[in-house]
Amino acid sequence: MSALDCLGTAWDALRANLLRSVLTALGIIIGVGAVIIMVAVGAGAESRVQDVIKSLGANLMFVLPGSSSNRGARLGRGTLPTLTEDDADAMMGEIPTIIYAAPSVRGGGQVVHGNLNWSTTIYGIRPDNLDAREWVIEKGRPIRAEDLRAAGKVALIGDTIREKLFGDGSGLGAGIRIKRIPFKVVGVLKAKGETPMGRDQDDVIFIPLTTAKKRVLGGRRLSGRLVTAIVVKARSGDELAAAEAAIKELLRQRHRIRPGDKDDFRVRNLAELLQKREESSRIMALLLAAVASISLLVGGIGIMNIMLVSVTERTREIGLRMAVGASQRDIMAQFLTEAVLLSIVGGSIGIAVGLGGAAVAANLASWPLLVQPGAVVLAFGVSAVVGIFFGFYPARKASRLDPIEALRHE
Repeated sequence: MSALDCLGTAWDALRANLLRSVLTALGIIIGVGAVIIMVAVGAGAESRVQDVIKSLGANLMFVLPGSSSNRGARLGRGTLPTLTEDDADAMMGEIPTIIYAAPSVRGGGQVVHGNLNWSTTIYGIRPDNLDAREWVIEKGRPIRAEDLRAAGKVALIGDTIREKLFGDGSGLGAGIRIKRIPFKVVGVLKAKGETPMGRDQDDVIFIPLTTAKKRVLGGRRLSGRLVTAIVVKARSGDELAAAEAAIKELLRQRHRIRPGDKDDFRVRNLAELLQKREESSRIMALLLAAVASISLLVGGIGIMNIMLVSVTERTREIGLRMAVGASQRDIMAQFLTEAVLLSIVGGSIGIAVGLGGAAVAANLASWPLLVQPGAVVLAFGVSAVVGIFFGFYPARKASRLDPIEALRHE
């Protein structure tokens, strides 16, 4: 029997019991589709994390106030600033792995233009903060050193603020009021989008650090050189850990923290936090892919079961084929081809299901569709191997039937 005859006979046999064939292939379809979807979800999550890291700025750390105490009572984190501009200057001067240490203050407030207003986050910054965070000025100019020295009433607005206050206009050169204090918009920032936690990075206004402390966000809480955060940018990702350790050692010395006492500050390594999130997503995807792989195994067992039933049902047919000259090899090839064909058809449908499911998952999660060709090939290859492996025993059993006993079977 030629390979083409074998294939045609197998196809006719599967079509004769179409519903049973579809239900048998369902395990393979689900397994292949689920593997492709899960691998695509893992790749999409990884890509999304990389995009977020780029939007936040590469090689960044944030030094934030820790908890403070008042007459023995420990207050919450960030209740009282414990960092100063001098701490930032000391980092720049004493830690060679750092290229930026930009202090800032932060607060909230209402911004008004004409009859429109919006509640937003206000940052008082130095010019190096824009470089550290890799903010791009889309229109206008950045905050300059002279703005800092003169406590100038100039502002940079994020894309969300531009949209809320100026609609389709740029807002460049317009006058706005921040907490009732007049400012001039000297620059508009290029949009960055949301963080993984859903915070809108473009819903911000940047003003000079001195202006923020003296006119907008100041008070006793931010008197003198106190700041609410320091943005640190390391030379490279490989030097982040060393820079973090050096920052902690330097600040403990500057803040006179005794050995064994807790830090009055905390360092957040954004790349490390996001990578942990990425690893969690990847591990979850791998676990789900492993579960999906079990569907392939279950599908293979289903194929074996149905093929054994088919051998029993077609015992008389097998006897007739042998009686007219079919060899054991021909019978084995016929049933093995049926099992493999069932797996391949199921795998093909599974690929279509997987690609469609991956597209839906990417759309729901709002990240790029990244289907891994290797995962598609692997899942399809495994489905074919499953057909061969689980179809071998029923085919072998069929080929070893006694022709005379087979012909007597009813």
